[in-house]
Amino acid sequence: MARFKTRVRSPLPVGEAFAYMADLANFAQWDPGVRRAEQVTGDGPGPGAEFDVEVQGIGRPLTLCYRLTTYQPPDEVVAEATTSLLRSLDRISVEPAEGGGSVVTYDAELTLQGVLRMADPLLAIAFDRIGKRAERGLIAALQGEPATGTS
Repeated sequence: MARFKTRVRSPLPVGEAFAYMADLANFAQWDPGVRRAEQVTGDGPGPGAEFDVEVQGIGRPLTLCYRLTTYQPPDEVVAEATTSLLRSLDRISVEPAEGGGSVVTYDAELTLQGVLRMADPLLAIAFDRIGKRAERGLIAALQGEPATGTS
């Protein structure tokens, strides 16, 4: 399993930060690994909403269909995508920051399926690089800075 977790302190109020993060169509704005993201089921974020997220795969683009499996405004959203090759689980939580604004925690796990699981250690190295680029984009999108401490 590959995992990337980051925390960003933002001046945005909790509700605004949550609304931005829960709309997975915004992934393409801050994650350079995402080529395109669009909602395909539902009208805005909410329980059961689905988003097609196109990422650059090995040699060709790969479209992942993310479904919101948890949607608890303004605190938490969980999105999951499963294909024959991999499973992606993204957990996003938003909490008030001391002194105002919010702290957004983005925790993503990527697991290869079947015999490909043997390559999980290699995936972890690549996913860490991808995650660091996404972290820079997320900090910019949330007008924030890396948050210290644990959630």
